[in-house]
Order: sequence, then structure tokens, then C-alpha cells
Amino acid sequence: MSDYLVKALAFDGQIRAYAARSTETVSEAQRRHYTWPVASAALGRTMTAGVMMGAMLKGEDKLTVKIEGGGPLGLILVDSNAKGEVRGYVSNPHVHFDLNEQGKLDVRQGVGTDGTLTVVKDLGMRDYFTGQVPIVSGELGEDFTYYFATSEQVNSSVGVGVLVNPDNSIKAAGGFIIQLMPGTEEETISIIENRLKEIPPVSKLIEKGLSPEELLEELLGKENVKMLETMPVTFECNCSKERFSNALISLGADEINDMIKNDGQAEAHCHFCNEKYLFTKAELEEIEKETK
Repeated sequence: MSDYLVKALAFDGQIRAYAARSTETVSEAQRRHYTWPVASAALGRTMTAGVMMGAMLKGEDKLTVKIEGGGPLGLILVDSNAKGEVRGYVSNPHVHFDLNEQGKLDVRQGVGTDGTLTVVKDLGMRDYFTGQVPIVSGELGEDFTYYFATSEQVNSSVGVGVLVNPDNSIKAAGGFIIQLMPGTEEETISIIENRLKEIPPVSKLIEKGLSPEELLEELLGKENVKMLETMPVTFECNCSKERFSNALISLGADEINDMIKNDGQAEAHCHFCNEKYLFTKAELEEIEKETK
């Protein structure tokens, strides 16, 4: 079944909620970047949170999530937009450790806890909105929860999970974001807090086959949730040979001439999707003409 996310309200509009199944999307990232289990879990959790955050945007708006926790994974970078499209990469994809004390992938050790989570939103205006918070956990769900409370002043609960098969492929991935609207009643808050304490990890719920709708019903109670809309979730990269060609033009004639003389060709690499684009000597000569 294809990945998608659902937007919902609960408790008569007191709660805004999102849930996503991202198994295929994270699988595509794992395949493209050959990530090992800890790297897959960290990148997959960030992509899942990122795509749900993108669904909070409108129109052509987009955002970038940067995780720089000081751990061996290095930078985790994820782009998403209001259409359910997401892409991402991790600087060091070949990172893995023994399971932690809870018998789970040790994402905290991979991410690190000495750094920042940054969200940059491009809302189509002159200046970007940037929010940055310190990494408080390294497990990422708690870090996104802290980001919403601190940077956007929205009390939230974020759960993201990725299960990895023994052959490094992705078994299940998904998550949820639950947010309190202004004026939420204390009784509602107590109900949600109790439910969050009782439910299994989100990846286990997705492994059991729960859909995003069923995930929210499990979290909030079926009788309390009103589904608003669904949106497909996909790994989508907007790179192209034409874009890289334009980037080469911006380098100027001298640098392109150096490539022609020294290498006779050029290769461009997209970090987000791992695609490579080869420019032959003839193509570089055509690009060099366009700089004049």
C-alpha cells in the first residue's frame, strides 16, 4: 500500500493531528543512499517528521530540517513541501551500533546530543523563517516535540519510528504529530497524556498494519477524531541535468575551461537522491558558450 498522511481534528477542534505511513518513502531513501540500520532510522524519523511538518504549509511553501547533533552520522538534511513530497540524506550513511539497553536501534548515539535541530521555512516571502533548538534527546521524536514547544510555542507530541529488517531494508516507518490548540481543556490534555503513556511505540503500531487513520484513533479514541483530508507521501527530488547545467554556467567561463582542459568532462552529484549527471566535453563547451 502506498504511503500517505492524514490530517485530522479531535475533541471538537481542541486538537490538531497528523499521522503518516512512510515505509516506501524511507525505503527509497535507504535504497538510494545504502544506509545502515542506525542511519536509516535517524534519516527515516527525520523524513517522517519533516513530511508531516510540510503538510502544515500551504501552496508552494517548503521547509528544510537540519539535524546537527555532533554524532557520527554527521548532518541529517531533509526537504519537504505542502504536497507530501520529501527528500533527505545523512552525511555518513554507513553508521550502525549494537542495540541499546531497550533492545532498539541506538539512534541517540548516532545522532549525538551536542548540537541543534534547525527548521527553515520558505513561505514565499523575502525572508525565511528560521527556528533552532538544542538537541535534547537524540532520539528525534522528543527533539521535534521540544522544537514545537520552544520555537513555535505549540504544545505537541511527536512520535516517529522506523523498523529495519536484518537485510537493511525498511520493514515499517511512520509517525504522528498531535498539537494542542489554544484553550484546550485540562481534561482533554489528561486523556491524551494517559493514552500516550499506554500505547506501544509508533513503529510497532505501523508494523501491526495500522493505517494513519487507525493510528490517530488509537492515540485519541475513535469517537473523538474527525479526519479532514489525506495526502500521498513520496520521495521526490527536484534535481535535474538542466539545474546542474545552470549551476555550471554560474561558475563562469574560466572554471568551465579548466574542466574541459584538465578532465575533459564533469560529473555532478545530487546529495539528496544520489543521482549523478555526466557532462561530456562537447556539453561543457556548449555550456561555456552560454556564459558569454
